[in-house]
Amino acid sequence: MEFFKSLIEDIDAMISRDPAARSRLEVFLTYPGFHVILFYRLAHFLWLKKFHLLGRYISYLGRWFTGIEIHPAAYIGRRLFIDHGMGVVIGETTQIGDDVTLYHGVTLGGIAPAINSKSQIQQKRHPTIADGVIIGAGAQILGPVYVGMHARIGANAVVLHDVPEKVTVTGIPAKNIEVGDTKNNFMAYGICSDEIQDPTLKLIENLSEEIALLKEQLNQIKR
Repeated sequence: MEFFKSLIEDIDAMISRDPAARSRLEVFLTYPGFHVILFYRLAHFLWLKKFHLLGRYISYLGRWFTGIEIHPAAYIGRRLFIDHGMGVVIGETTQIGDDVTLYHGVTLGGIAPAINSKSQIQQKRHPTIADGVIIGAGAQILGPVYVGMHARIGANAVVLHDVPEKVTVTGIPAKNIEVGDTKNNFMAYGICSDEIQDPTLKLIENLSEEIALLKEQLNQIKR
């Protein structure tokens, strides 16, 4: 009973966050982000029961059918929504909280301190994503970083350090560009405000303005 209740929760979460979803039946039949959760739940159950090879095989089938790769050892909370989904990778020691949204091409990848070291196998190598986070298309979060509650990761951002809660980051490497109450403000792809700018572009614009001002002052001195 709890299993079916969880499935209904997942479907309703997808409907609430995707204006293109028209019904529970449509999500059930046509959404790869929902299908991969079914594969993951079974694979994760088998992994916890020490059937590691079978768990990996089930997750492989999920990847083959959906284009989304989730390691069966990863922990995923309730109401995860993977929109579009193709190319999403969720690594072994990833932890994802409740009500998280991922778009296509997202990588929650691992960085190991040493190569071929058995002592590193059980160490935390992948991100921890807190409740309510939105991660835009193509974003990469690499290593054992922590992304705080209701943070927003912009499309194609590369996150290598912890992200505070209720902060929007973007760029390569990702930098804070907006701080505010994002808890009840769903932002598709992590960014929806016209006022949000890439921090690197903003820095270049500021430098250009300073150079123009200095040129004007120099011309006045020459006169």
